[in-house]
Amino acid sequence: MATIRKKCWPEWYNKFVSGERTFELRLADFDLKDGDELVLEEYDPKTKEYTGRMATFGCTKVEHSAQNPLQFYGVDEVRQKGFWIIHLEKK
Repeated sequence: MATIRKKCWPEWYNKFVSGERTFELRLADFDLKDGDELVLEEYDPKTKEYTGRMATFGCTKVEHSAQNPLQFYGVDEVRQKGFWIIHLEKK
């Protein structure tokens, strides 16, 4: 089991922590498999600083997809790496 740390913007961080959101879509630029832990570290894009809040989630189901790119990633990156679709369970 691996532990992966990723930044997360406040609006999304709050949805994960509250349990409102249980799935995540991330650029597949890192290794990930079922059973790994994902630590989301809240990051404020306005101040360009971490807030100090973090939450750990278990990756209960991980799927790889190379679907359409989102606004956050370049088309070339998505074509090369695809996306992770991650089901998260708060620990």
